[in-house]
Amino acid sequence: MTATLSEAPPAVRAAGMTGRQRLVLVVLLAAQFMLAVDFSILNVALPVIGQGLGFTLGGLQWIATSFALFAAGFTLLFGRVADLVGRRRVFLLGLAVLAVASLAGGLATSPELLLAARVAQGLATAAVTPAGLALLTTAFPEGPLRERALGLNGALMSAGFTSGAVLGGLLTDLLSWRWAFLVNVPVALTVLLVAPRLIAESRPKVRTRMDVPGAVTVTGGLLALVYGLTTAGEHGWGDPLALGALAVAALLLTAFWFVERSAAAPLVPVRVLRRRTVVWGNAAGLLAFATETSLVFLLTLYLQRVLGFSALATGLAFGVLGAGTVLGGVLAPRVIGGLGSRGALLAGFLVQAAATAALVLLGADRAWLGLLLAATFVGGVGNMLAIVGFMVTATSGLPDEEQGLATGVATMTQQVGITLGTPVMSAVATTAAAGGTVLTGVTWAVAVNAALVLLAALASALFLRRG
Repeated sequence: MTATLSEAPPAVRAAGMTGRQRLVLVVLLAAQFMLAVDFSILNVALPVIGQGLGFTLGGLQWIATSFALFAAGFTLLFGRVADLVGRRRVFLLGLAVLAVASLAGGLATSPELLLAARVAQGLATAAVTPAGLALLTTAFPEGPLRERALGLNGALMSAGFTSGAVLGGLLTDLLSWRWAFLVNVPVALTVLLVAPRLIAESRPKVRTRMDVPGAVTVTGGLLALVYGLTTAGEHGWGDPLALGALAVAALLLTAFWFVERSAAAPLVPVRVLRRRTVVWGNAAGLLAFATETSLVFLLTLYLQRVLGFSALATGLAFGVLGAGTVLGGVLAPRVIGGLGSRGALLAGFLVQAAATAALVLLGADRAWLGLLLAATFVGGVGNMLAIVGFMVTATSGLPDEEQGLATGVATMTQQVGITLGTPVMSAVATTAAAGGTVLTGVTWAVAVNAALVLLAALASALFLRRG
């Protein structure tokens, strides 16, 4: 006999979302998906933008680099600011900046104006992403509801990264590269109109002072780190500017640790940095993002330089990866419910490693496309299980007033991982290809990628407690 809702056990009734929670989730997911698309939507359009605005060949990389620098460099700072002054306020302010910056980018008439718009987009992303994630984690109690929300968030973000290339190619071919910017404006304005009516403000009971020395050292360190990684990817790991930037990053981030140990109101309390879930959860997340985004880079080389596909066809091929990540996001809450977040991390990494290792078999003709599509789909499922497991692990066990901090650290990890993976895999592929072909370089780099995923699985198994 079927029980009515009122007769169902409390735990079963609690597992369902209210209508208001669903609307909150839709609004926050729309914002996060838009931000994820921004990471990749301009990649396909770069040559066209260069011709239209007169960028030099070397200057084109700054369209992506200027965005990544500020998106990663200011994330931790803005995540803590959101904790102190109100997450909804920072979220809405960041969206307003994003709308204005996107409009400016779409109307830009010179390289300088376009780069200024990309910097503003990066700053807006650094504000909106951790604030939006903190609003999401505080809107849903720790447990199945939060896991479901984070699963959908992770699926849409990963789908945004992969679908951005497809959308960028379509908009550039059918309309203009300017629509890669302008498409953000109506989405941001819609969220700005709806969010204040649905999302409650969250303010701390006791407002503390901002840790200025901590903010300066960590922001400077992250900026230097991302700049060093990007420069190394462009000019090689022996480039003096890249090495100097990485050395400055190491000094500033070390100084940040010592500043936080003695600060009265630290930006990131050392006790939080010492939590096993925060440390090893974020280490796992770093490898999850670094390996999957760099794999997209490697397979782009394979599809275009080995098999001869166009940029748009390459983007469409990655739609299969996007479908896998969406499925992984839907499955993740169930896997976490059965295995725990540590089990989800381990299972996801093992599936991703097996799928990535299969790509070592790729050959030089289009008959291998079936293997590529199947492996990227399965790998996308595994990667998303790992990413949702990372987000649940890295934000669990902390009070609501520190969720902005936790999501700021997790978002910083995500963006550094995205920045780190491609230069490392590019260096491996370039070194291996020097004595052979592009396919040889891709094959060796894919093998290293699979090994790093296995390393992440091993670290998750050894250093994260069951739960």
